[in-house]
Amino acid sequence: MSDSRPKTLHYRRSRFSTHLPLECLYSPSHCWIARQGENELRIGLTKFATRMLGEMVDHGFETEPDAAVQPGQILGWVEGFKAISDVFCVAEGTFGGGNPALKEKIRLIDKDPYGAGWLYLVKGRPDSKCVDVHAYQRILDKTIDKILERQKGEEIQ
Repeated sequence: MSDSRPKTLHYRRSRFSTHLPLECLYSPSHCWIARQGENELRIGLTKFATRMLGEMVDHGFETEPDAAVQPGQILGWVEGFKAISDVFCVAEGTFGGGNPALKEKIRLIDKDPYGAGWLYLVKGRPDSKCVDVHAYQRILDKTIDKILERQKGEEIQ
C-alpha cells in the first residue's frame, strides 16, 4: 500500500516543531510554494508564520485576479489574534486569486497551512529568493535564535 501523503522533513527547535513538505519552495518571509501543473503556483503561509500570527480571524486581497504581480508586492492581508500582516507576493506572473474556502473557514490557514489552508495562486514563476526545504531550515534556525536572544535580553532587564 503506497502512502499518498507528501514527504516531509521534521523540524524542531526550542518549543517549535513542524513537518515541512519536501517538494515545496520556501520564501525568507515564511511562505511556501507548491507547483500545480505547468506554471501554476499554490502559495500559503508556513506553520512558523501562522504560529507568529496566532489563531486566524480574517483575511482579504486587494489584488484582482489576472492582475500582473511581482515579488514583494502587497497582495492583501491576514489577521491573527496576535498580529496583522500584509500578504506579500513571492512569485512573478499573474494573480490567480485567493483560496475561496477561506471565506467560510479562515481557520484552515492555521489548522492545515500546507494543505486546505493555502492563500493564493499565481501563474508564473517563484521569486529567485525562494529556497528548498534545507535552506529554509537554516532560515528558521536563524529566525528562532534571534527570537530566543531577544527573549533572553528581555528577561535580564
